[in-house]
Amino acid sequence: MPKRPYDLPPLSSLVSFESAARHISFKKAAAELNVTPAAVSHQVKALEQDLNSVLFRRHHRGVELTETGAYLLVSLQRGFEEINGALDQLRARAWKTSVTIRATTAMSALWLTPRLAQFWKSHPHISVSQIVSDADEIEPDCDLSIHYGDMSSDTGLCRALFHDRISALASPRFAEQNRISTIDDLAALPLIHLDAGGTDWTDWQDWFAALGYGGKLRNSHRVNNYVIALQAAQDDMGAVLGWEGLTRSFVETGRLVKLLRETVSSPRDYYVKLHPHASEQARLVFNWLAASSGRKEGEAESAGARRPEASAR
Repeated sequence: MPKRPYDLPPLSSLVSFESAARHISFKKAAAELNVTPAAVSHQVKALEQDLNSVLFRRHHRGVELTETGAYLLVSLQRGFEEINGALDQLRARAWKTSVTIRATTAMSALWLTPRLAQFWKSHPHISVSQIVSDADEIEPDCDLSIHYGDMSSDTGLCRALFHDRISALASPRFAEQNRISTIDDLAALPLIHLDAGGTDWTDWQDWFAALGYGGKLRNSHRVNNYVIALQAAQDDMGAVLGWEGLTRSFVETGRLVKLLRETVSSPRDYYVKLHPHASEQARLVFNWLAASSGRKEGEAESAGARRPEASAR
């Protein structure tokens, strides 16, 4: 008969003994292991024969550990704790194959989520979790984060996703009811204003100023979420500023239409940042997002990279 690895008895007998010794009961061990008390007793007897030692004293009221049994229990529990610790580390490492990416509500809903759906089709083994937040704080455990800002002032590994142009959009019904041909026409109509603190987004005042208009604007509706602003525009409540990279599907499907030919260049970049502790899976997602935005991999890859010149703000 070949010698067992490490000169150990069958692991089933060790597991049965450890459970019985911990509970000081064959019956409770049997319930824990989902076997019969007779099966536990058989495993313990086999272990005693293998070790040529008595591990339990048996009497009509139950069992009790011998000194040898107590010594073996402590040794087994130490060994099982080591194994459990190693398995916990492996499970944690397996969990880290999930890539976490932080984005704002608008970026997640309008740009990121549709692309992740495409990513999963070609990389089904990589799970990507989104942390959706409009707060300024960056989650410490995220692998990637998407920003709207000046990429050249950021540190670490960053790649531009797109540099936008901003148009005036509204629902087809609103456009039909309000014939707009000039900037002055638009300024007199209901405008949906976005109050998104900390985002540094271009507002209506900036947009009109970039096109040379310095008159009064109609202050009609104010919201603090861009997705809600777009929904309000679809509900005929007024005109909304549309970042083309975020609103392309709205225009292509006819849910929103451009009110004027004039557009304004966004003063900020949309870019993705790879955090220092990120895994190889996160780097793959990072490269894929940069490539999916229409830029070549490697373009704008570093702090201080040149960004397109802004014509507004």
